[in-house]
Amino acid sequence: MLDSLIRFSLRHRPLILALALLVLVFGFQTVRELPVEVLPDMTKPTVTILTEAPGLAPEEVETLVTQPIESAVQGVGGLDRLRSNSDVGLSLVFAEFDWGTDIYRARQLVQERTQAVVGSLPGGARSGMTPVSSLMGEVLLVGLRSTDAEMSPMDLRTLADWTIRRR
Repeated sequence: MLDSLIRFSLRHRPLILALALLVLVFGFQTVRELPVEVLPDMTKPTVTILTEAPGLAPEEVETLVTQPIESAVQGVGGLDRLRSNSDVGLSLVFAEFDWGTDIYRARQLVQERTQAVVGSLPGGARSGMTPVSSLMGEVLLVGLRSTDAEMSPMDLRTLADWTIRRR
């Protein structure tokens, strides 16, 4: 097969040269129109659902909080991957969407799905979504913790979002 391709190319040199020139011109045109960014956003559209469930062990958080939220979010259109993390009194669900998905539309869809589950969560559980962020925004990470048990993780998060971040 390769021999016949070589023979065809040698017999029809002008046609092969014209095709090569056409590909070259098309390539240059495409490169000129290609958008170039110094720091392109490499973050997949991700919606993070943070749920505080005070007094629950990680296993209880997994079965009573994380799994119902995952089940509700599972059918959202454009969802690529669903990850979760359950800790003492805290559930994090990460819903990653396909490239090109409008993050605000995805947040709206996730919000609609999670609202149906909020009523079935254990008493005292509070659920919310974290702000839209990008990998480019993580230049400085600050960790907060309460030395006494007076501030819950959600209260610390609110303090970080509305007081410390504003400075």
